[in-house]
Amino acid sequence: MQLDIDFVRQQFPAFSEPSLKGCAFFENAGGSYACGQVIDRLTRFYRERKVQPYAPYRASRLAGEEMDEARRRLAALLNVEEEELSFGPSTSQNTYVLAQAFRQVMRRGEAIVVTDQDHEANSGPWRRLEAEGIEIREWKMDPETGHLDPAALASLLDGKVRLVCFPHCSNIVGEINDVAAIVQMVHEAGAAACVDGVSYAPHGLPDLGALGADIYLFSTYKTYGPHQGVMVIRRALSEALPPQGHFFNDRPLYKRFTPAGPDHAQVAACAGIADYLDALHARHFGANPDPAARARAVAGLMRAHETRLLQPLLDWARGRGDLRLLGPAEAAVRAPTVALELDRPGEKVAAELAAHGIMAGGGDFYAVRALKALGIAPEKGVLRLSFVHYTTEEEVARLIRALDLVL
Repeated sequence: MQLDIDFVRQQFPAFSEPSLKGCAFFENAGGSYACGQVIDRLTRFYRERKVQPYAPYRASRLAGEEMDEARRRLAALLNVEEEELSFGPSTSQNTYVLAQAFRQVMRRGEAIVVTDQDHEANSGPWRRLEAEGIEIREWKMDPETGHLDPAALASLLDGKVRLVCFPHCSNIVGEINDVAAIVQMVHEAGAAACVDGVSYAPHGLPDLGALGADIYLFSTYKTYGPHQGVMVIRRALSEALPPQGHFFNDRPLYKRFTPAGPDHAQVAACAGIADYLDALHARHFGANPDPAARARAVAGLMRAHETRLLQPLLDWARGRGDLRLLGPAEAAVRAPTVALELDRPGEKVAAELAAHGIMAGGGDFYAVRALKALGIAPEKGVLRLSFVHYTTEEEVARLIRALDLVL
């Protein structure tokens, strides 16, 4: 079954917006377009429910119910308990809060493993704990390919390691890491696993029950929603860590690691993400009462479409001798986030592409450590071309033609 791309694009107001006509969007790794279901919910909340939630009067009661609905439905799609999912202002801030919780329970000399493949969100907050006497060990990727070899992780694991932090996929390299296998290795070593899913979740919400990660983080503004961060902490770990919110909010679990109240309207609007994914499922597969099964089916549909569109772009990049493609050249093992090292700054080439109606990005993308590890000067950066399932075959062909012109 192929994705009904016309139906998909009808769900996104951006594709009927006159000011965007003639533009092809290839910076989705920085943030996706919002689906209409999210926009409608956000607008309704600001018009009808913009009051303090959870009071007994109608507007307040409905506001609280919509916030609870968002958490309940996203948790069900991710195959986790409702209380295990919480919202925060961003993935970076969510990770910072988690790092403070681990700082309180870890002893001097114990260790945390981070990678040099990560975006800074799941690296920097943990590295700062070195100043508290916690050992930071780095799981290094291959400097040529960007691959994270699990065998290299095995040599870092011992009885001192309490936590291993790694990405589901890098926002530069794009290769999809085998999360389930890595998590199993981490658990066998007696440690917990914290997975940054920011660059993976836009391509289909993962089944967190199957992956087994203790912590999973992603950003809803990259999954067709508002600017919020989602943090899933499985119950056993959540109960073992000290709460970071107000002392009277240590129950329920979803309030333990939220120092301040998140944006109520944006939390409520996140139910629109579930609306959209369910609409996709109904269009292609019909009814299914199991939310996690619906999410898996839709994720497979998205991945198949993206993989089909991605391979020609990778083949084009591999066929040129004047650039370096970062990460694998096989679409089946990576996300459609393609970073290219060129003979000039990526930001400059992105500006040249804009003249051809191509919206792309250039720079370091908060992956400074990853670029340095790959031998690329962060100030030079890369050109990043990223798309999701609402991208069309014609847009990819148009991108390749524009690249040929500017390069």
